[in-house]
Amino acid sequence: MNMMLRPITAPQTPRSLSETGLSLVMMRDLLLKTMFRTNQTTLTALGALMCLPTTLLQELIDLAREQRLVEAMGTLHANSGNEMAFQLSDAGRARALDALAQSEYYGALPVPLVQYREQVKRQSIRNIQLTREALLQAMGHLVLPPDLIDQLGPAVGSGRSILMYGPPGNGKSSISNGIRDALGDQIYIPRAIEYSGQIITVFDPIIHTEAPIPEEDPTALRRAGPRFDRRYVLCARPTVITGGELTLDMLDLKFNPTARTYTAPLQLKASGGVFIVDDLGRQSEPPQKLVNRWIVPLEESRDILALQSGEKFEVPFDTLAIFSTNFHPNAIFDKAALRRIFFKIKIDGPNQRDFLKIFKLVANKRQMPLNEAALLHLLKVKYPSINNIYANYQPIFLIDQMIEICKFEGLPRQMSPELIDRAWANMFVRDEEILH
Repeated sequence: MNMMLRPITAPQTPRSLSETGLSLVMMRDLLLKTMFRTNQTTLTALGALMCLPTTLLQELIDLAREQRLVEAMGTLHANSGNEMAFQLSDAGRARALDALAQSEYYGALPVPLVQYREQVKRQSIRNIQLTREALLQAMGHLVLPPDLIDQLGPAVGSGRSILMYGPPGNGKSSISNGIRDALGDQIYIPRAIEYSGQIITVFDPIIHTEAPIPEEDPTALRRAGPRFDRRYVLCARPTVITGGELTLDMLDLKFNPTARTYTAPLQLKASGGVFIVDDLGRQSEPPQKLVNRWIVPLEESRDILALQSGEKFEVPFDTLAIFSTNFHPNAIFDKAALRRIFFKIKIDGPNQRDFLKIFKLVANKRQMPLNEAALLHLLKVKYPSINNIYANYQPIFLIDQMIEICKFEGLPRQMSPELIDRAWANMFVRDEEILH
């Protein structure tokens, strides 16, 4: 086990239509739209699409049949396993078209926001008790100062917010990814949520990594059925990573006017996981303005979103927010904003000893033989020219440069003072005026 985990209670499969928390009209219209758009006709196929147990789907179909919107076709012997098949009546097709004109969403039933809030509490990222061993294992590929794990452990375990700052090229992004890898458990992501009759899609296969569900033994005498509400998807805790492309409107509900549907913003898709804002200060929006948008979520664990109508509503904010910047915090934030970020951790460059350790690790990984004359030249001649300021990215850069030079010159992999000079020349740009 990588972590001390509190057991996560799975969302229970609804045992009645009322337990879905949705109105009968919404569920009926979703049934009609799904039948219209997919041409599926059997309980098994429609139940899989709508993520509803077949017993409840049968009740929904019976309701639609009473309203003369759906009619039975009899049994299909070819591919349906002798299941009863159903089709839309003329009135059902008309109602489906009316419903599609209001929203193109069909398929999986959404989870009401009130039910989703309860599931977020059950699987909160703040329930994780991260161990030192788990964090060290996730960061094992990095050479870090001993006291950095002391700072990162409580910060990650809090599940709140972290600001990592320091000069570029020292592994802030790699540390962020290590934090992501340390969170090894799984949570339940809703395919969509419902608020005030509006459906907001949440599950995103680009962001959410679906966990494999063990298949049932078809020879078993008793089929256990789904072990959780299939309106959810069991996934690894999500990670959303944004950089210079982040804009404020990416944190708002996205409305598609053609399909008349909503898509959850990035921070809602990251719920229960990690939201990493890399290179803060490189966005088109000022850092202060971006962080101001996060003040309420960071302080109160809730976010405020708005529908097209202007109606505002609250959603849970249960996300470990990690901000990473190459700027000094005092240069881009006011004191009020800094106060809201729970942990501030400086990620500095390595000392000479750690630099050499990184250099040797990279050389071994790249199968580059070490050369004492080259290393002495690097440490005694090249680094004094930049005031002995080391950075974590430099060993990889220099060694990869020397490998490419050797390939071009037809030499076996090697390092020498001359090759160090040629690699060094590509690491920095000389200050000079370019005449036009």
